[in-house]
Amino acid sequence: MNGVPRTAKTANGSVRRVGNNASSNADKNATHAERFAHLVKLAARGLARALQMRLTEHSVSYGHWTFLRILWDEEGLTQRELSARAGVMEPTTFAALKAMVQRGYVTRRRNPQSRKEMQILLTPQGRALQAKLVPLAEEVNDVALRGVGAADIAATRRTLLALINNLAADETAAPTLLRRIPSTRELSRLARRTRAGRRVP
Repeated sequence: MNGVPRTAKTANGSVRRVGNNASSNADKNATHAERFAHLVKLAARGLARALQMRLTEHSVSYGHWTFLRILWDEEGLTQRELSARAGVMEPTTFAALKAMVQRGYVTRRRNPQSRKEMQILLTPQGRALQAKLVPLAEEVNDVALRGVGAADIAATRRTLLALINNLAADETAAPTLLRRIPSTRELSRLARRTRAGRRVP
């Protein structure tokens, strides 16, 4: 029986073939979808590692690069605004800024318009890093795209922009409050609840 194709009627009364071939095709499609996300992850990881190797020559971490790049475009952001631009949680930003202050890259000052807010400003040292580090990022891009044609680069850029927009729209249109990105504090509470639920009374 394993070698005999099976059939089933569809909603419109037609007959379609089901069985090993159908499930095999479904598995292949699922695998291809997973591969695409995995390839994007591997590419992002490779780009980050290549840049970090170069940043290390200047004793700059990849995390600090992320915030410096934003501040080179716009100074005077608050910690919350900087977190939103970088796409990280505020505790992560706080820890990074503390280290960057110690290294002399940035300073904090109170916002003249709102004394409760602290603005992040570049020091001359932090600003001078732009001329040293930006060429390194451009070099990484050149290395990554070596041997890739202009048409393929343009198509990849369009695809990635579409992917980013689609996922952003999906996040915005989340059907329930539970489908969202939780804060670090919420994740800690969830982990504690999970551990408590597993305890034997």
